[in-house]
Amino acid sequence: MDSLEGNRSNECYVPLSVGEALGAIGDSVVLDLLKEYSKDPVIEVAETCQLAVRRLEWLLTGGETQLQDGSTDKNPYCSVDPAPPAPRRSVPEMHSVLLDESLSLFERYRAMFALRNLGTEEAVVALGDGFQCTSALFRHEIGYVLGQMQHPAAIPALRAVLERSKENPMVRHEAAEALGSIGKEECLTVLQSYLKDQERVVKESCEVALDMLEYENGDTFQYADGLVSLQPLPQRDAHD
Repeated sequence: MDSLEGNRSNECYVPLSVGEALGAIGDSVVLDLLKEYSKDPVIEVAETCQLAVRRLEWLLTGGETQLQDGSTDKNPYCSVDPAPPAPRRSVPEMHSVLLDESLSLFERYRAMFALRNLGTEEAVVALGDGFQCTSALFRHEIGYVLGQMQHPAAIPALRAVLERSKENPMVRHEAAEALGSIGKEECLTVLQSYLKDQERVVKESCEVALDMLEYENGDTFQYADGLVSLQPLPQRDAHD
């Protein structure tokens, strides 16, 4: 809890993770603290805590029972997400909710996780459109779920994010990790080109993604010489 206090730097990764963790625990004892930091001047911290509050309120009103009635697709990744999936609808309908910034972040996250759980190429492409939204936290989460899905259809959108030097570093970080998770030759080329990026978190994310690819592929992977044979990384089952 103390990690939420006194941290007002631009690198808000620690308080973001703490806010997500408190929401994931699902204990009402932290509700007041999360409500307090829902007004934090660092917008990413505020949005993280707002999501955690909504998730806790959803849990406390018996929301989990809604996931047992067959109206939602199951989460195939075993991750504890900051919002539950929305009830099953068509991809165009969920895409519309995903991009509607007049709706609450919680409702849009629900659409995001419903699309992820669906897992189709159409759903992947719809999720990629989420990178155009104004919330950096939201764009960061889009990168995360695309990394979970490991679908090659996400590569163009992820590559475009990594190439945007003015994009929020935490969003570019997730894009780099997602490209590493997908593990195609095109991903390798992109990651290698950003090994000297000026943003430390981006540079280190590319290094980690490449090192993991090298480890997973053993002798079939040539770090400096290119790609002989790549296998995708194991699916990530927890938020960073």
